[in-house]
Amino acid sequence: MSKSKKKLKVIPLGGLGEIGKNITVFEYGKDIIVVDCGMAFPDDEMLGIDLVLPDTTYLLKNKDRIKGIIVTHGHEDHIGALPYVLKDINVPVYGTRLSLGLIEYKLEEHGILSDCKLQTIRAGQTIELGAFKVEFIRSTHSIADAVALAIHTPVGIVVHTSDFKVDYTPIVGEGIDLVRFAELGKQGVLLLMCDSTNVERPGYTMSERTVGQAFEDIFTNTKNRILVATFASNIHRIQQVVDAAVKYDRKVAICGRSMINVSNKAMELGYLTIPEGILIDIKQIKNYSPEKLVIISTGSQGEPLSALSRMALGEHRQVEISSGDLVVISATPVPGNEKSVSGVIDELFKKGADVIYEALADIHVSGHACQEELKLMHRLVKPKYFMPVHGEYRHLKQHANLARGLGMSEENILIMEIGQVLEINSGEARINGNVQAGKVLVDGLGVGDVGNIVLRDRKHLSEDGLIIVVVTIQKETGNIITGPDVISRGFVYVRESEEFLQEVRIRAKDALINCNGKNWSAKKNAIKDALRQYVYQKTERKPMILPIIMEI
Repeated sequence: MSKSKKKLKVIPLGGLGEIGKNITVFEYGKDIIVVDCGMAFPDDEMLGIDLVLPDTTYLLKNKDRIKGIIVTHGHEDHIGALPYVLKDINVPVYGTRLSLGLIEYKLEEHGILSDCKLQTIRAGQTIELGAFKVEFIRSTHSIADAVALAIHTPVGIVVHTSDFKVDYTPIVGEGIDLVRFAELGKQGVLLLMCDSTNVERPGYTMSERTVGQAFEDIFTNTKNRILVATFASNIHRIQQVVDAAVKYDRKVAICGRSMINVSNKAMELGYLTIPEGILIDIKQIKNYSPEKLVIISTGSQGEPLSALSRMALGEHRQVEISSGDLVVISATPVPGNEKSVSGVIDELFKKGADVIYEALADIHVSGHACQEELKLMHRLVKPKYFMPVHGEYRHLKQHANLARGLGMSEENILIMEIGQVLEINSGEARINGNVQAGKVLVDGLGVGDVGNIVLRDRKHLSEDGLIIVVVTIQKETGNIITGPDVISRGFVYVRESEEFLQEVRIRAKDALINCNGKNWSAKKNAIKDALRQYVYQKTERKPMILPIIMEI
């Protein structure tokens, strides 16, 4: 096949139709590169699940062709799955200093850091990976050292913005390199893949510096202890809290494992500056009067085990919320976390604290571009084809509408689903088939051993409870020796329902006696059928019924 007829394959394995779990495969000929490798947090239906990873079966099957994984920035939804993937697919990982610093912590926790190949890059640099030349473009986001990508391929240039906003006055470093995007637009861009998270919001995203002024106002007017909860990775936000603390003569204590880890790495690499004598250990806070203290904490999303949640419930070992404390929740709830955040706010108010959250003050700005910034990106890049990425389906659809409003033709806008294969060259772009994609659930130490059936059973148990019927029968005759005994969990309280449970026993016994089948399966099904009907008739509930038959 001649070079001109070859097509670039773009395969999103996550990040479309969902928030988080961002990972995209680019394939040309025998060469593959991967952009980002993130995780997502479980939704309310995923009972007991800790993390959600992308299904990387396709990468595992083609691991000998993978030239490297490129990381755009250090947020969990872009790096969180790396420790799990690198255990099976040990390829080089390319990222900026801060991104790799955060990745190192993760790999160290998993005990694989010494086996991994981490390659530091900087904005403005281009690296060659097989058929691909990957250019790193300076970007701005809610974490330092974020980059966008220009992927130079034999069929044309792909611009992948990753998460971005147009911040002209970032806290650290220079603003987004709009000039380079414009130059690429002049050169000719085949495909634009652009962040869709804030596409529903009109106007512009405010600069991170506006939050600094809000903190100044809070510190000026507060005479009590201040606690600030934010994302551990939002180093710019932490820096602004520290700056306000220095100005108003307060000591800073950092609380929460991830907050401590990220802050230490950011200080080590020079992205976070805390003057000597300002930072104290959380155990030392009792030595200072409240008006001299600021505590920076995790828990802005209401996570059950986070520092702020434990403080709100009175379960934190070092920090006890007191009347008059001012708690600032400097983050917007991620979709799905609203209820958890509201619960934490309520508990803090009950403890006598004053709470400032986004609905009350400008204490948070997003890291994602709003409509006018997205329009600017489209106008600068002027792509032939456009694929909205990083968002739920409605976000992708609204971003497609925005592109259409800018004059892009319908057939050149590609709304895709994870697992779909886009084949593209200068003359054509079409979706051609699927690869395996989806969710891999992490529960404790188990990775992928909990699936839909287990989740369905957990949901059933959580909603309707359980009836266990235990009976012992004689192997030769099938006669009942003991039982049936009935155990109820999460269905009815035994002492208050003795008469009902006695009837359950009788019906289970009758079902066994009248069962024609000789094997265990037939006997169990007979008990289930008899009890399901009776229980629903009496209670209009459908508990899980679990017969246990023992033979002697």
